[in-house]
Amino acid sequence: MSVLPAEVNAQLAQLLQQLQSPDNNVRSQAEDILQDQWTSQRPEWLLMGLAEQIARSDDPNTRSFAAVIFRRIASKTRKNAYAQNVEIFISLDQEQCTAIRTKLLETLVTETEKGVRNKISDAVAELARQYTDSTTLSWPDLLQVLFTLSQAPDVGKRETAFRVFKTTPGIIEKQHEDAVAQAFAAAFKDDSVAVRLAAMEAFAAFFGNLPKRSQTKFYVLLPEVLNILPPLKDSQDPEDLSKALVALIGLAEGAPRMFKQVFNVLVQFSISVIQDKELSDLCRQNALELMATFADYAPSMCKKDPNYTNDMITQCLSLMTDLGEDDDDAAEWLAADDLDEPESDQNHVAGEHCMDRLANKLGGMVVLQPTFNWLPRMLSSPAWRDRHAALMAISAISEGCREQMIGELKQVLDLVVPTLKDPHPRVRWAGCNALGQMSTDFAPTMQKDYYDHVLSAILPVLNSPEARVKSHAAAALVNFCEEAEKSVLEPYLDGLLTSLYRLLQNEKRYVQEQALSTIATIADAAEQAFSRYYDTLMPILVSVLGRESDKEYRLLRAKAMECATLIALAVGAPRLGGDAAMLVQLLANIQDSVQDPDDPQAQYLMHCWGRMCRVMGKAFLPYMPKVLPPLLELAGAKADIQLLDDDEQIEKFQEDGWELVPLRGKTIGIKTSSMDDKHMAIELLVVYAQVLEEDFAPHADQIMENIALPGLAFFFHDPVRFVSAKLVPQLLSCVKKAYGPQSEQLARLWNDKTVEKLLEVLMSEPAIDTLAEMYQCFYESVEVIGRPCLTETHLERFMDGAASTIEDYQERVRLREEEREVVPAEDAEDEAEELLMAIEDDQTLLSDMNKAFHCVFKYQGPNFLRHWQRLLNTYGAFLKSADPTQRQWALCIMDDVLEYCGPQSSQYAELITQPLLQGCQDPSPAIRQAAAYGIGVAARHGGDAWSGFLGGALPFLFEVMQVPDARNEDNVYATENACAAIAKILHFNAAAVAQPDQVATQWINTLPITNDEEAAPYAYLYLVELISKQHPAVTSQAPRIFVFVAQALEAEALSGQNAARVVAATKVLLEGTSTDVSPLLQQFTPDAQQTIRAHFV
Repeated sequence: MSVLPAEVNAQLAQLLQQLQSPDNNVRSQAEDILQDQWTSQRPEWLLMGLAEQIARSDDPNTRSFAAVIFRRIASKTRKNAYAQNVEIFISLDQEQCTAIRTKLLETLVTETEKGVRNKISDAVAELARQYTDSTTLSWPDLLQVLFTLSQAPDVGKRETAFRVFKTTPGIIEKQHEDAVAQAFAAAFKDDSVAVRLAAMEAFAAFFGNLPKRSQTKFYVLLPEVLNILPPLKDSQDPEDLSKALVALIGLAEGAPRMFKQVFNVLVQFSISVIQDKELSDLCRQNALELMATFADYAPSMCKKDPNYTNDMITQCLSLMTDLGEDDDDAAEWLAADDLDEPESDQNHVAGEHCMDRLANKLGGMVVLQPTFNWLPRMLSSPAWRDRHAALMAISAISEGCREQMIGELKQVLDLVVPTLKDPHPRVRWAGCNALGQMSTDFAPTMQKDYYDHVLSAILPVLNSPEARVKSHAAAALVNFCEEAEKSVLEPYLDGLLTSLYRLLQNEKRYVQEQALSTIATIADAAEQAFSRYYDTLMPILVSVLGRESDKEYRLLRAKAMECATLIALAVGAPRLGGDAAMLVQLLANIQDSVQDPDDPQAQYLMHCWGRMCRVMGKAFLPYMPKVLPPLLELAGAKADIQLLDDDEQIEKFQEDGWELVPLRGKTIGIKTSSMDDKHMAIELLVVYAQVLEEDFAPHADQIMENIALPGLAFFFHDPVRFVSAKLVPQLLSCVKKAYGPQSEQLARLWNDKTVEKLLEVLMSEPAIDTLAEMYQCFYESVEVIGRPCLTETHLERFMDGAASTIEDYQERVRLREEEREVVPAEDAEDEAEELLMAIEDDQTLLSDMNKAFHCVFKYQGPNFLRHWQRLLNTYGAFLKSADPTQRQWALCIMDDVLEYCGPQSSQYAELITQPLLQGCQDPSPAIRQAAAYGIGVAARHGGDAWSGFLGGALPFLFEVMQVPDARNEDNVYATENACAAIAKILHFNAAAVAQPDQVATQWINTLPITNDEEAAPYAYLYLVELISKQHPAVTSQAPRIFVFVAQALEAEALSGQNAARVVAATKVLLEGTSTDVSPLLQQFTPDAQQTIRAHFV
């Protein structure tokens, strides 16, 4: 019986027909009616009416379409009484919700058509998801209905139950877990393959939704899950077997240790699938992916298995020989002009990618030997596919096996280089590929030690008869030259550029394009050495830019633009001369010709303009009106986002340039290609601001308001937020340089637009690494302003953000500690890299927070203390923490209090003094440095209140410099800061020192300071003080004093007026003691002697 009046159902039935009309006008009008008259006015009638249409319509297409519309409408949002966005279904009165969901569940139970029932199950899952997300509402009868369906006689209904479980596993609450386990156990033994597969997929989703501690109780079900696989293989049904393997991949990602007891059996089964050529390629590749997933998430388990590594490498190499079917002589391959034709679904590519993952995850110690057991045999095989696979394997494993292979590089090159003369073109191509990949993975060793091996081998291949081979040889050169010093390349430039010049004449356009890219890379690496080829190459490039305008030549022109502007950057403005104006005019002409949104020239143009700006500097200004408008349009682009309702839509968007993100039961498609363009455009704005400085100031307000500040909260793309954080301080700097530090323009830009947004993002940024960038943006911006620029409200908000950040950090530390206690050692080993990265992210964040505190104290001084002391308990806890990161963080902040708050810092003496002294004895060099620096600034700025403490601190400072290897790379900054701190105490607080003359004599033995440019002046100016007093500590050892001074001058630790004062005093000392420096200079290099003599002339 219908709940709604008959006329309402009739109207809705008619509307559903119109919504499916092939006539665009009819369909468009129906969409408007649906929105204006139903969705916005009477959604409860609409949803109930759709549920009744699903129940009553005789037409399966109408029932299916009604279910799709129901799901879409139910998930739309509208404002509730509190102006909050709430999904339509859950926003209805609970009585209405109950009636609608009851009707929908009835249709799920009674529907007989599988396709329609699947659409209904999607709608049910959407309502279930809304209830799961709600903290106050529930749908208790849903689980009972699903349990009943899971035991129904009808196969389709049993499958449907697990389809809903898969989509919304969150509906299963803790108290139902035992019943669910029984339902899964029964389904895994179901007579129907479809039910068994649906149960596998649902179990994977359910299991992934469980907390880790609750997962172990379901491990007992795994044998039942795995028992599903062999019959599927025996039946030679690759499609169902593929689905089962995909479900297992989900389980392996979430809980690889679950498979520990059965892992060897699963390895053997998966290997049997991979090597079974009767199965589909997709099925075999899914088995390979399952095994590779274990390498990703449980490498130690893989290493311990007796079969895994050898069998996987053998099968990967076998798959890598599966290429070039029916193309033995490579005629088809050579004839292809579209080199970007996708091959990602082919076996040889799957094998290569898997080899790369195995090497990276298992490491060279495990992978290298079994791989090289095969490679020499394969390289000497008469079958070209074997030789090709061996070379591609070297390319694939070189990154992961770097540490082991780099010592054997000559032997590896001895295997690879001869293949560049192989009779088969695809083997030569693979040889070039291996050399190119090795040039990247073994840089800079390849470029420094084996440049002749590589360049002498590749040069002849540039003259190969086959276009694809010579083009790939040129591509390999790009990898080599990117990491090569110009001194390495110079002797080879003639040969390289002669061959590349010939490639520019090749009939194949892709060869010309690659030649241009390689020439551009060589120019970038060779810099000024490229000048002598300028007159030959630039006219060719100008010719290409001036003539080819057809669509097929667009990429060629883009590459020519890139090449010409990189050459311009390499040779510099003086060599470019009048050609600069001609080149930018050509770029302007091309920009005018770009019409199509997919024209590759547009993106290349942006980078080319940026390079020309760097070459021409301020002379580029006249071209900015041409360059800026399209750049600002790209930089200001909004996110292109699509809400995808069903699997068909999702499939359409599963392509390059789109990222699919699951969000609250829906899938969001984000067009990442446009996000990349936005990122690139903002990156170029940073370049223009850096190069044009004050002349870019007229654009700063507009760019700050419309691009930079909105970019800080552009949550669709992390790189946009990163680069926006770089742009903000650059824009402030432009305005400061144009109008002055006290100008109204700078104050307005900071106060009216910028500071509030910066403080806001410090509170709202969710990503740890990006939050660190936001703190950097904040302190760099404050540094640009260069004066007190934060109000009391600003300081309060800054501390709100800092408190929130510290609270989140402490929670992450707590969770890591909890996990460390419950995770077995084997699991901890596998997760060590991920854990290390998380800790490093936190350390970077704390470091950038430190710099922000430093900057605020620097410009706000003691005014900041009232706000700062909100976190006093946190500072105290961190100072006593067992974690050196926390101790260092707190000590650095205390150093700022001492440095910028002067005598007022003494009110925190009880908190600071003991950590400073203990810090001098800390095992961590960074903490010893922070402690020594803090004692030094207390001496410099603390006043009389700190005198008593400083005298007692001297033994601790000397102790810093007595650690083993006190001047090695790790310890030297702590040592030099302790030396400078003692000098500050002796200069500013001599009265606090019991025996200052004795301490001064002892202190001289702690010199020199040659690394820390901030510490050096304090130490050496105190040395000047001792010389002026003719202190016996210096007059008795003038030669040593000269050497200490000379070492600082050589290292440029002293400069400017400080260097002049120290040198003048040292001259007086040398003259007064009749010291001859000539023999003393012999211990220095000739260049250093010249530097030192220049100071003492």
